Amino acid sequence: MRTGIGTWEGHSLGVFVTEVRPRWSDMDLYGHVNHANTVTLLEEARVDLLFREAALRGADDLARGVVVARLTVDYRAPLFANGSGLRVAMSVREIRAAYFVLDYQVHTGPTEADPIGVTASTTLAPYDLVGAKPRRITDTERDFLAAFHSGGNGA
Repeated sequence: MRTGIGTWEGHSLGVFVTEVRPRWSDMDLYGHVNHANTVTLLEEARVDLLFREAALRGADDLARGVVVARLTVDYRAPLFANGSGLRVAMSVREIRAAYFVLDYQVHTGPTEADPIGVTASTTLAPYDLVGAKPRRITDTERDFLAAFHSGGNGA
């Protein structure tokens, strides 16, 4: 799996890029990755950003609790499990006191030149698992998220 900073629709922005690999079992009767498994691939990409990359940059509290408050997925082309990875570019569209919005572009292959198959967004809220309640975004988390802020909408 590759991760790093990349581009969003050809523009150099605060974009995090990773690669996910669909499994053969992710495909449905029509031969493409089904919706539930597409959502799982989005989660795998999000974990790379919010858990791995955040920890490397000192914002490891995100790994202690964040919940998906809203999810939208738009399909442009089918995704297939053919042994190749899929490029996922993510950027933060909005940062508020207690939530943020993450946009995704999932390409049909491992490169930026591969067509975009899926665009998606998730509204995420930091969550205190011990107190069982949402919490505010810390200054450290805000700084981390701001590094990937795009102002776009993923479309």
